[in-house]
Amino acid sequence: MVKKIIGLVGETGSGKDTACSIIKEKEPHTVILRFSKPLTDALGIFFNEIKKEDQQWLASALRDRFGEDILMQGIAKKIEKTDKEKIVLNGIRVKEEFDFIKSLGGIVVYITAPPETRWKRVVKRGEKGDDGVLYEKFLEIDKGRPEMQIKKIGERADTVIKNEGDVRDLEKKVTQLIKNL
Repeated sequence: MVKKIIGLVGETGSGKDTACSIIKEKEPHTVILRFSKPLTDALGIFFNEIKKEDQQWLASALRDRFGEDILMQGIAKKIEKTDKEKIVLNGIRVKEEFDFIKSLGGIVVYITAPPETRWKRVVKRGEKGDDGVLYEKFLEIDKGRPEMQIKKIGERADTVIKNEGDVRDLEKKVTQLIKNL
């Protein structure tokens, strides 16, 4: 069976998770895998509140120790184990993850939005312990090591979705993307 793989890259608050929800709704048999899930799971063992800065630190520590492709290696194992044909890999952060998806014949979609729009979304969702930070702090976190390659990867993406509108607008764009696959 040939697996269809979509990789999502985008800055924090750009709409990657919402796009995954839309894809899952339209294509219920799709497997959604998130590169940051092992980080969240590991931090969740020790802390009740997960912070973006802690995820960034852990990702950097793991990459320093085991290589830039460490999170990709975990995803690769999950892909091997799934019997699903369609897989979405959410949260590409480094070139090695981009290259991995392309080596599997997958496509990469860059979902982006202006910083202030993303900050407002992050504050509203309150997913992580540090989501309610002031705009200046958000911009500082946005420049962390795991976030540094996102724009460069986005420039190499097969498709760009500018998520500057509401959820209905994003749903139209994601639905069109699915139809084009």
